[in-house]
Parts: sequence; structure tokens; C-alpha cells
Amino acid sequence: MAEAETKTNTQREIQVEIPADIVSRETDAVVTKFQKLAKLPGFRQGKVPATVVKNRFAEDIKSEVVESLIPRYFRQETEKQNLHPVSQPRVTDLHIHEGEPLRFKASFEVLPEFDITGYQEISVEKPDTSVSEEDVETALQQLREQNASFNAIEDRSLQDGDFAQVAFRGTPKNEGAQETEGQAADQKAEGQPVNMDDVLVEVGGSNTLPAFTENLRGANAGEEKTFDVVYPEDYSDKRLAGKTLTYKVRIQSIKQKTLPELNDAFAKELGAEFANVDDVKTRIREGMEAEKKHRAEHEAKDKLLDELVKRHDFPVPESLIEHQIDVRLERGLRALAAQGMRADDMKKMDLNRLRAGQRDQAVHEVKASLLLDKIADAEKIEVGDEEIDREIEALAQQSKQTPEAIRARLTRDGALDRIRNRIRNEKTLNFLYHQSA
Repeated sequence: MAEAETKTNTQREIQVEIPADIVSRETDAVVTKFQKLAKLPGFRQGKVPATVVKNRFAEDIKSEVVESLIPRYFRQETEKQNLHPVSQPRVTDLHIHEGEPLRFKASFEVLPEFDITGYQEISVEKPDTSVSEEDVETALQQLREQNASFNAIEDRSLQDGDFAQVAFRGTPKNEGAQETEGQAADQKAEGQPVNMDDVLVEVGGSNTLPAFTENLRGANAGEEKTFDVVYPEDYSDKRLAGKTLTYKVRIQSIKQKTLPELNDAFAKELGAEFANVDDVKTRIREGMEAEKKHRAEHEAKDKLLDELVKRHDFPVPESLIEHQIDVRLERGLRALAAQGMRADDMKKMDLNRLRAGQRDQAVHEVKASLLLDKIADAEKIEVGDEEIDREIEALAQQSKQTPEAIRARLTRDGALDRIRNRIRNEKTLNFLYHQSA
């Protein structure tokens, strides 16, 4: 058998020949199967002569022989030549005639050949993850804000620092009588009314639009106010940016915010595990330190991978890139569905444009994974069965299924190897992160 032809660093082509006697035996077996199942006029089922079956179902028989033999002998030949395909083969030059060997060519992708060097020298800056006393005090103040009480005031009008309990409706304003019917339809589609039945608005607050403060200041409970709000082009809510809305606001009541005192009684109200304010501060500090450490480690690992990929230039199999694009798109579409996007709207999306937009990041992720595999091989980093067991236990708890059921499903779907590879890559990245200190 001829050696595989190297097309590129990641593409191979092999020629395979299956002996005529093997093809003949496989053909006879398929014909026998067809004889048992065939229903033809003038013959009882199971009694159709082989010659009739061969003539009547010639193409079907040939297809089944091909589908049976080609994958088997393709696999045998790649194993013999120590090749490891990462894509499905593209079969060409198929030659199949009665009494002759079956011949075909198969093109497929393999992992690129490349050397990995210098990963021991890569270092990333590890930022300070300590938490200051000021950080803790700020978090304590936020806790007080979250537990604030709002008490009604009945003997005066609204002033800065007060909270107006209001109901309002904001309607997009028709700013141009010269608009065409089509433009008006577009405006209606883009600018739906804004309704709130019960909301607190801080008069003079930093998060309150100046127009609300100016029109609510001095108002009394029970009053109604109508005014326009012009939203700047760079407004954070893109649905309102650059638009003008007319608001009709009813002031239901005036309230004053009172923060709880920072004492041991307040600490106990936050949870039975807190005996005093110091306990709360300790928990806040521990939580903030853990969060900062996690965020810093995540950012450092991203930079480490970026540097690793930048130092190694090698081709990536197209099949792996396409698979990673699929993974990223599926993840993104699930997120959109969770946010409430309808299936009909998703179907209208330009998938080709979306795929093109995901390509660069997909290439980066595939390269990073291949590099981590190489480093894991070099450093003899492996994943033990107990690590797989822990992962299955966690999945079982999340899905409220038994570990046995999870393992059976993962085995059936061929996902156990993917889990093992993911854990191995994570361990390798941890190794690189800690050695870069």
C-alpha cells in the first residue's frame, strides 16, 4: 500500500485497495440480506433468486458494500501508517466493479506537526489582590443601602435627597410633521412606550436624569407632571439613545431614605452566622479577596495563552476551526434564548456573517488547545479516573440524576474523552500559571 501523500501540513491523502475476494464476500452477504427482505411480484419473500436481486437492486447493493467496507479499510490503513485523522475522509476516485478489487482515495486532515518551545519562560504580571479597609467600608455602605428603609413624608413638597414614589408612562415624541409614513412606522417599531407602575426616583440623585429632578422638585404627593426628556446620543440604554420621550408622571407619595445603624444588631439581621460587625467585615474581606484573586487569575491565564499562541505559528485543521465555530455559535444562541429572544428571530439572523465573525477567536482557541496538549505531553500531565468521577458527580448534582445515568449518557455520546481533555488542558494551564510566578 502506498504511503500517504502530504498535501499540506494538516492534509493527507491515501490510496486504498480492498482485495477482490473480500469485496465478493461482502457483496454476497449483502445480496443474501436483500433476498430475505425483498418483496417482488411473483416471488415469495425470502425466495427471490440472487440473480434477480442483483439486477433489481444493483445500485443499492453497491452502496451498502461501499458503506460497509470503506470506513473499515480506511481506518485500518490510517492505523497502519500511524495517521490520526481529525476530520471525516473525503472519498474520491472510487472504483468498484464485479470481480475486481475496490479502490479509492481518501483525503483527510491530521493535527499539524510543530515544536513547542519557550513556554517555561513565559511570565505574566500578577496584580495585587489585597483588599483595603476602604474597600471593606465601601462594601459595608452598600449593604446599608441595600437594607435602607423608606418612610413617607406628608407635610412638605419634594426636595433634593427625597425619593418620589411615582407611576409614569413615557411615549416617543413625534418630532417631525414632515416624516413620511414609512419613517413614522420605523419610529413606532423602534420606540415603544415606557411604562412603570411603581418606582422610586431620587430627586437630585446621581443616577436620576436632570429633567426628572427639575420637574419633580417642589411637587407634592398626588400631583401629575408632563414633560419631555431628550436622551443624549451616547445614552447607556441604546433603545433610548438619541430619542425624545414625553413623560406623564403621577407622584404617589414622598419618601425619605433611612440607613440602618452600623452596629451588632444590624450584623445579626444580615444572618445568624454574624455575631457582630467585625464578623461581617471578615466575611466581606474574604469574599472580596476570593473574587479579586479569581478575576486576576482568569485575566493572567488569558494573557498567558495569548502569549503562547503569539509565539507559535502553525496551520490549524479547518475541521477543528469549523467545529469550534459551531461550539461558540451554539453557546451564543443559547445565551440569546435565555435572554428571551424568540426562535423565529434567531432564524432571521445571518449565520454566515456570524460564523465569519467567530472565526478569529475560534482559531485562537483551537491553537491554544493544541499547544496545551503538547505541553501536557511534555510535562506528563494526566487526568486520573478519580478526577473524571468528581466531574460526573458534579454533573449529577446539577441535573439531579444519578452518577450512573450521567456516565452512561456521556459514554453513549462520546463525551468522556472531551471531558478528560478539558480537565487536562485546565491542569496544564494551571501548571503554566503557577510556574510563571
